Amino acid sequence: MPPIGVNLTLQDRYVVVDNSILQVTLSKPEGMITGIWYNGVDNLMEILNKETDRGIQGTQFKVIMESEEQVELSFARTWDSSLSGSNIVPLSIDRRFVMLRGCSGFYIYAILEHFEQWPAFSMAEARAVFKLRKDKFHYMAMEDNRKRIMPMPDDRSPPRGKQLAYPEAVQLINPINPALKGEVDDKYQYSCNNEDNKVHGWICSDPPVGFWQITPSNEFRTGGPVKQDLTSHVGPICLAMFISTHYAGVDLEVKLKSGEQWKKVFGPVFIYLNSTYEEGDPRNILWEDAKLQMKIEQGSWPYSFPASEDFFRADRRGFVSGKLLVRDREKGDVEITAESAYVGLALPGQAGSWQRESKGYQFWTRTGPDGSFSIENICIGEYGLNAWVPGYIGDYLYDKTITITAGCNIDLGDLVYEPPRDGPTVWEMGIPDRSAREFYVPDPNPLYINKLYVNHPDRFRQYGLWERYTELYPKDDLVYTVGVSDYAKDWFYAHVNRKKEDNTYAATTWQIKFTLKQDQLAGGRLYKLRIALAAAKDSDLQVRINDAKASPPHFSTGTIGGDNSIARHGIAGLYWLFDVDVQNSWLVEGENIIFLTQARSTGPFQGVMYDYIRLEETQASDPRKKDANEYPLQPSIVFVALCRHEAT
Repeated sequence: MPPIGVNLTLQDRYVVVDNSILQVTLSKPEGMITGIWYNGVDNLMEILNKETDRGIQGTQFKVIMESEEQVELSFARTWDSSLSGSNIVPLSIDRRFVMLRGCSGFYIYAILEHFEQWPAFSMAEARAVFKLRKDKFHYMAMEDNRKRIMPMPDDRSPPRGKQLAYPEAVQLINPINPALKGEVDDKYQYSCNNEDNKVHGWICSDPPVGFWQITPSNEFRTGGPVKQDLTSHVGPICLAMFISTHYAGVDLEVKLKSGEQWKKVFGPVFIYLNSTYEEGDPRNILWEDAKLQMKIEQGSWPYSFPASEDFFRADRRGFVSGKLLVRDREKGDVEITAESAYVGLALPGQAGSWQRESKGYQFWTRTGPDGSFSIENICIGEYGLNAWVPGYIGDYLYDKTITITAGCNIDLGDLVYEPPRDGPTVWEMGIPDRSAREFYVPDPNPLYINKLYVNHPDRFRQYGLWERYTELYPKDDLVYTVGVSDYAKDWFYAHVNRKKEDNTYAATTWQIKFTLKQDQLAGGRLYKLRIALAAAKDSDLQVRINDAKASPPHFSTGTIGGDNSIARHGIAGLYWLFDVDVQNSWLVEGENIIFLTQARSTGPFQGVMYDYIRLEETQASDPRKKDANEYPLQPSIVFVALCRHEAT
């Protein structure tokens, strides 16, 4: 027998959609999901949550499509000039709900539009939030090694819970589940890169039911593949994040000017419900089934069912392919395949601007062993082709704008990225992968742990690691000696401030010691220091060479960064690359010292995370050395963005 068709029932204040597998009730015209019936449970949603406290509410309801195969509903709200001065943002918001025949779940998407005649405004966050029943859902899963029984929301409030350095972080003093006593709960401990944020959710044990948020494509998310964001957390909350400044700061706000026309479709994402009565651990069975469904949804992208003409179906998309190679001049005129490189299309801009781009769609992939790549299902429009290669600093940008038309198949052939380099490497530390993961991440304070991350690859997600620096270096700061020290053991993962006895904070200065021989200084030889940062929060990184008190410093980034990755248990935020031209007169024969000072020190979360540091020779006048033409001098490129600062 074929599955029973979809049935729509319109009531005075509610609309009910039912396909015999599940039934969903939404308020009308607000569009709030007030009830989900599934597998004998009369409502999976938190019934104690007030309907008036559920986010943006629609003012116009419309049935877009109604058949046995599909029901699509619209809950919209449009801004007009009478709302000027109110707290209602100048956007047209059309929230869509879709249920299909025989489908164990439903789809949601949203169309946001700003018209030319509307005022300017900035949008820091857009998301869909599902709050489930706290008496039913206690187990959360987001990755094979990141799933566990979670605290109850009551555990986060006094006297059961104690707030720590910021509201999101709470120590469980007397939790309902005594096995969780003493642990720290913080929603940011469950953040995830966009590229990995595909399926997450919650499991109810009685009856065994899973509630999952599946994202089949990242094209509508902001910030690119390695931008982090929230998933699920105590509530029980399940999130679909579309726009956010998490791990980025105001650089990723959608900033719309007066007179600017803008429209974008977010989603669809799939809310999948599953159940099991098989023998074995139901939590594992439901999680594995959810991962399988995620692959099915990815294989179905782009969906054919959305009724809105604003959604780009398969016949309004194109294809781009090519091969990425790397030519690093230190290795001569040799082209190396860029294996596992990130290649993506984003709105046209400068090299690296994709990570701060928030208005358009982005399409990313990874290259194969031979550097080849193919990007499918690209929405029609104009794009810049970007890439970055783990193991090399900087960003690649194709020198032409790429125009995607319906059904196009563009082969770009061989593309060659020449990473920044003026001369041979004198010394280097770290791995240029836009992360501080390879550096020393300390054990957490045993009083503040999350048991999930004990003996876990993501040990950096433990609470309070920034405080360990003061414990490890109570008086004197970190000193790293090239050729002797090991950055995996001797270079702290975050350059943070030192906490003083009066609970104020002091700036810290780290040292890199290295030796130069006489012939390395002969002939007025010059050098360049390249500093790649994996993250920055309200920081001013100052560089001094062999003079700890040089005023002004030999180089300063100025105040940069708002990603808050230190407090939010990240290992990366926005990527920064700085070049420092090192004059010969600053250097001496024998031991030299680079002093790195993070000069802003009003709180514990200001600081930077280093990705990679390299000293390279930029001039070789000694004929016994390499020909200077092999490393032609280039103008120093320093990228500094001015930004406001995101509060903790």
